[in-house]
Amino acid sequence: MSLPEVVTREEWVAARKALLVREKEHTRAGDALSSDRRRLPMVEITKEYAFEGPQGRATLRDLFEGRRQLMVQHFMFAPTWDEGCPSCTGTSDQISNGVLRHLHASDTTFAVVARAPLARIEPYRASKGWTFPFYSSHGSDFNYDFHVTLDPAVAPLEYNYRTEERLEGDEPSERPGLSCFLRLGDRVFHTYSAYGRGTEAQVTSYRLLDLTALGQEEEWEEPRGRAEAARAL
Repeated sequence: MSLPEVVTREEWVAARKALLVREKEHTRAGDALSSDRRRLPMVEITKEYAFEGPQGRATLRDLFEGRRQLMVQHFMFAPTWDEGCPSCTGTSDQISNGVLRHLHASDTTFAVVARAPLARIEPYRASKGWTFPFYSSHGSDFNYDFHVTLDPAVAPLEYNYRTEERLEGDEPSERPGLSCFLRLGDRVFHTYSAYGRGTEAQVTSYRLLDLTALGQEEEWEEPRGRAEAARAL
């Protein structure tokens, strides 16, 4: 990936106006997509999932903390791992107290769930300084039912709404995801799930980075800081 071309101010304004037309089209398309997303049908959750948190055992209803909506980040942290997935960790680092306050003001709780036992989760959570609730689904079907732990011995392989034919290794595979739930009284409904990069787009600063010249730097041939990139001009 190369740096942007250096042009005159007049050329930049002309190019920016052309891009603005496409940005407005993208915004309108995004608004329409968001409306369609809100109109998705929902599925009632009748299985009693069991979680463990710092306050003890919890049900899926308990994870709402009395609010109407619940967002769950499916965190890649297998029972045998000493640490969580670096990518999931980077995503979780974006969940500030300010983000949580805004979600709570919208009657929405954000929680993280991983398959690792709580005894492994708690030291890791504390080392990162995270304040959001982080639960263990160890011993529960939750990860398998929402297709973020893939194990052909437990359930057919499926990820991001596509059937997986095999795993890369012999061990169960952990995958990232984000799921949304709605509570009506004591009834809980699953309304939405996204996986892979769709997860990052919902809960992190990646969208802000996409507005910058260097973006997320995923396409650079080698890691370079801004100062080094500037010197290369």
